[in-house]
Amino acid sequence: MMDGVEFRVLGPVGVWCHGERLSPTNAQQRTILAMLLLTPAHVVTLGQLVTALWGDCPPASARNAIQGHVSRLRRLLDDIPGVELVTAGPGYRLNVPRESVDVHRFRRLVGRAQAVDAPLDELLRTAVDLWRGPAFADVAGEWLAATAGPALEQERLAAVEELSRAELRGGRPGAAIGRLTAVVAEHPLRENAVALLMTGLHRAGRRSEALDVFRATRLRLSRDLGIEPSDELQRIHRAVLADDPPAVAASQAVAAPAVATAGPCARQLPADVAYFTGRTAELAALDELLGWRHTGVAVAVISGAPGAGKTALTVHWAHRVADRFPDGQLFVNLCGFDTTGAAMDPADALRRLLAGLGVPANRLPAALDEQSALFRTVVAQRRVLIVLDNARDAAQVRPLLPGASGCLVVVNSRDQMTGLVVGHGATPLALSRPSPAEAREFLAKRLGSERVAREPQASADIVESCGRLPLALAVVAARAVTNPHLPLAALAAELRESRDRLDVLANGDSATDVRTVFSRSYRALGTETARLFRRLGLHVGPDLSLSAAANLMGLPVARTRALIGELIRAHLIEEPVPGRYVFHDLIRAYAEELARTIESAADRRLALRRLLDHYLHSARLADALVEPHRSPIRFEPCADEVHVDEPTDRQEAQAWFTAERAVVLAAIDRAAAEGFAAHAWQLAWAIKPWLSRQWHRHDQVRAQRTAVAMAMKVGDTAAQAVAHRYLADGFDRLGQHGDAEVDYQRALDLYRIVEDRIGQAHVELDIARMFDRQQRHRDAVYHLERALVLFRAECHGVGEARTLAALGWEHAQLGQYGEALEHCRAALALLQASADRHGEAAGWDSIGYIHHQRGEYPLAIQCYERSLEMLQECGDRMGSARSLVCLGESRLAAGEAAGGRRAWQRAMALLTDLDDAAAAELAERLRLLPAAPPGADQRSESG
Repeated sequence: MMDGVEFRVLGPVGVWCHGERLSPTNAQQRTILAMLLLTPAHVVTLGQLVTALWGDCPPASARNAIQGHVSRLRRLLDDIPGVELVTAGPGYRLNVPRESVDVHRFRRLVGRAQAVDAPLDELLRTAVDLWRGPAFADVAGEWLAATAGPALEQERLAAVEELSRAELRGGRPGAAIGRLTAVVAEHPLRENAVALLMTGLHRAGRRSEALDVFRATRLRLSRDLGIEPSDELQRIHRAVLADDPPAVAASQAVAAPAVATAGPCARQLPADVAYFTGRTAELAALDELLGWRHTGVAVAVISGAPGAGKTALTVHWAHRVADRFPDGQLFVNLCGFDTTGAAMDPADALRRLLAGLGVPANRLPAALDEQSALFRTVVAQRRVLIVLDNARDAAQVRPLLPGASGCLVVVNSRDQMTGLVVGHGATPLALSRPSPAEAREFLAKRLGSERVAREPQASADIVESCGRLPLALAVVAARAVTNPHLPLAALAAELRESRDRLDVLANGDSATDVRTVFSRSYRALGTETARLFRRLGLHVGPDLSLSAAANLMGLPVARTRALIGELIRAHLIEEPVPGRYVFHDLIRAYAEELARTIESAADRRLALRRLLDHYLHSARLADALVEPHRSPIRFEPCADEVHVDEPTDRQEAQAWFTAERAVVLAAIDRAAAEGFAAHAWQLAWAIKPWLSRQWHRHDQVRAQRTAVAMAMKVGDTAAQAVAHRYLADGFDRLGQHGDAEVDYQRALDLYRIVEDRIGQAHVELDIARMFDRQQRHRDAVYHLERALVLFRAECHGVGEARTLAALGWEHAQLGQYGEALEHCRAALALLQASADRHGEAAGWDSIGYIHHQRGEYPLAIQCYERSLEMLQECGDRMGSARSLVCLGESRLAAGEAAGGRRAWQRAMALLTDLDDAAAAELAERLRLLPAAPPGADQRSESG
């Protein structure tokens, strides 16, 4: 333990310090903590936590609830040195020393006791005393205790029995009797414990009690199971009857049947993988298990997408370590995702495993549980490597697991095998795609380094076209090998230009054909889950949310969550961050192919319409929070059955746009291509303010070009005016002022046609901002005065206020500070009345500039800080960067060198992502600042 801090799951769950419980007090938090403690330093996915808390029926708010619980757990753990709860990929990882967790300390102590020849009492007693009640005694839900509890309880019972044997051999029956009495009372049919209890009672002079225990056990076995006591128990009974102190019963692990001892040493591994490359980290993780097998049965679960190289990694590693397992290496293909769809029955797998260990067929029991027990007995005290390839699920694997230390099991599957990870302490190893360098190394090994070096770009293109998927790379490499004169560039072009890469990757061999490999996973899905897989192929962006998936299906979100969980377990889709789902490129191509061939055109169009409705109306609601003062437009109606994301405040709205930016841009393009013209231009309208504030200038131009085309297609003049205005704004931000002027003029003409005076005023205001960027301040004032007249004529208070603020800025640029301050103060009064935080930020920025120019630096600093706070609240990154630059200038002018430097450094952090030229200029200004002397002003700017 570290400084008296202990993490417990063997009994009540929580954190203890010097014997006093610290946290957590919430049962759901205890469940999450227990899940994380079972696999420290490994990721526990959000889906696994949902299952642990609510089983198969989670509430709609499950994921939000878990995120809240994790946040509170993180605060509880923050003060413990050496402990860190981090978000990692699709879930969370708890970095904590294994020795500080009671279950791992228990297993280590038991393993040490099994590995040494010295008296075992102290090690085993310390291990057993770590149990303070049933595992997971006070967690929420039943899933964790039902799934992981039984396996842990078996470990506890085995340790209690082993400790009792040591005490009996040491002549201390009294210590063993009390412990064994409790075990037999709870597990009356556990014959090994009964035998030890009878031995202890007899050695303590309590012969009649020993006989009573036997009679009670025999009656229960006969009544409940219809069987007689085992030979060992009857031997002890005869010894007690004869008053001859029986020998201490051997552990079950020792009692291997004679049929197994003479069997051949199985060497069943397939041939090692030719041209194996990379996977250094994964091989190292598997190597670590070699030490763990001495403390119990070590189990590794290698999971990954179809074609990710699971079997190749498994077989290659198994060959590397085969000499560590002199008693045999067993291999069974469980056919979990075979083309026939018929996974191997566990009983059949057991028969094959036992045959490999030399057990004759005529000695095999008929029942699955008896076969499993015989398998555990045969491999006991042997060092055997067991490879279970292509497993379907945890239920197929459980009967095939040994029960004693010395063996190591490696399972690979498209399923994540959560039940094995939680219930049997399996080490999860999620196999992602190899890195570009590893993929290129594979090609070099397969094709020859010279051939790859001659065409480096073609090689890189092949790697990316195959999505770095090992199976796809192997198929393409095979084509190149069999056609040695075929230029790699030609092969790369074929992959790149083919409408269907799956056809290019076809090779006629069902075992390695990419489409066939994917189909095995697809055919294993339920009907509804298979439909979801196809519908996801219709999605428009690089990733998607749960609500988007629900709209593609036309199902409730809760039902869709369950279906998508099945796809995750099958590795047909990934959850790289909580709540966001992505396809591997080739699997996406397969899903698209299925959607085209199986889904009707009408169903595809209806699903796409629901999806576009979802993004349009979710973006509409988010934009209303980001920019609440926009002139409204009329949106396409939203179907009643569509799920719409509804952010509740500006921060949630900004987070929604951040998460969905690439998807919305793709949705605009898809809407235009599929004839949903109104959706296209309205989506471009909705995302424009957020794109502008985040300085995504190229995205803005791309979206508005599409919007212009679609507005023209439907003949909507007002929509054309808006799209031209926003396109001009994008050109202006890119510095393409000539293009901007053309589109601003087109927008003005269209607004005049539809007699929209507010629209005209906005264009005049935008033109003034463009002239300001070109230092044409008098031209800017001219257009601002025109805008002011139009806004006042239409009683548009927000427009009037923003124009006044802009006028104040322009007059300040012309050195007319009195007039500038008058305009700015008038603007602030209107902006504050309308709660226009973004406009108010611009007003404070202008007043800060005026005070700075007057030499009133403390006042300037106050104004810039207020402006910065509002800009950050509005999510305006470029505005925040500019405000920080000005704040730094005012602090430097006020003699606050350290504060000025910090403000510029913060501005640099923003500008580096937004504007290379501005970032380079500021970097040079920072370089020229004198070094801060010791004791310099340490005050930090606010915001």
